[in-house]
Amino acid sequence: MVRTNTLDRYPEEEEIGLTLAELEGGLVVELIKDDGSDYLPVSDPTAVVEEEDVLVCMGSGVTNSYKDLLSIGALARKLDVSLSMHTPYYMDLAARNELSGKCMDSIRWSAFMTHALQGDIVVTHMGLYNGRGKKETSDLIIESLTDIMAWWEDNNIVPRLGLETSGRQEVFGNLDEILEICDEVDNIVPVINFPHHHAREGGTLMEAADFSELLDRVHEYVGGRFHTHFAGVEHDNYNEKRLTPIKKGDLRFEPLAEALAEKRPEITIISSSPLLEHDAMYMKVIHERVLTKRVAKALRKKGKVIEDTIDDEYEDEDEA
Repeated sequence: MVRTNTLDRYPEEEEIGLTLAELEGGLVVELIKDDGSDYLPVSDPTAVVEEEDVLVCMGSGVTNSYKDLLSIGALARKLDVSLSMHTPYYMDLAARNELSGKCMDSIRWSAFMTHALQGDIVVTHMGLYNGRGKKETSDLIIESLTDIMAWWEDNNIVPRLGLETSGRQEVFGNLDEILEICDEVDNIVPVINFPHHHAREGGTLMEAADFSELLDRVHEYVGGRFHTHFAGVEHDNYNEKRLTPIKKGDLRFEPLAEALAEKRPEITIISSSPLLEHDAMYMKVIHERVLTKRVAKALRKKGKVIEDTIDDEYEDEDEA
C-alpha cells in the first residue's frame, strides 16, 4: 500500500448485480452505498453492486481483481509463505480530520486485501505529534484505532493490526507508547522495527541479551507470534537518519541471531534494507550459521560426556 491510490467511479452496466468479489478489470475495495440519509462504505465481498453505488477502485497495479488476491493467497499457502501488508508510510491518526479519515481508509483497505490473501498482519505507523503532548496524541490515536477495530470486528477481519515502532522523536510510536495503546485497544499488536527502535533509543541493541529483553517485553502482546523488521541504520541524537545495508552502521544481525537461536520464537523478520533481497538472504545465512555452531557445540558437549562415561567404566573394570 506504500505507493497506491484510489479512484471513485460509478459501475458499468454489466457490473450491476455482481458481487464485489466478482468484479473484474481492477480491484474494487469498497462500495459506497446511499441509504437515503448517509453514504455507507461496504467492504463485504458478497455485497451486490447497485446502479447508485460508487465503486472505490485501487490503482497503481496492486492486483487485477479480488479473485487474484484469492489465487495469490492460495499459492502462498502452498509454498508456505506468510503474507503481510504495510499501509502508506505517511499516516496521521491523531488529527481526527479528513486526512485522518483517508489514513483510516488506507488501513481498512489494507485489511480487506490482507484478509482476502489470508495474510497474517497489517502493519501501520500512526503519525506525528504535531505540537501535541504525548498524552493528547495517544488519546486521539486510540480514538481512531477504536473506530478502526470496530469496523474490523463488524467485517470479521482475521489478520491482526500491528503498530510499528518509529525511529524519530517527532513521530509517535516508541515501544512504551505502542504497548500502552495495545493495553487500551483490543486485538492490536506491537511490531518491532529493530533499526527504528535502536535509533530512537540511542543505539541500545548491541548484545544478544538486549534483543532477548526486547522480545520478552512484547511476547505476551503478540501471543508468541512476532512480526518484525530489520536493516542497518545510521542514527544521531536519538533519531534515525536513514536505513542502510546491514553490514553498515552499529546495528548487527549476529546478536539477534544468537537471541533467536536461544529463544526459538515464532518470528517473521522483514528485510527493510536498501539491499532488500540480498540482506534477506544474508540474515538467513547468519541465522543458519549460528544454529549450526550451537548444534555442533551441543554435540561436542554430548560427546565429551559419553567419553567421560566410557573412561569411568574402564577405570571401574581396571579396579575390579
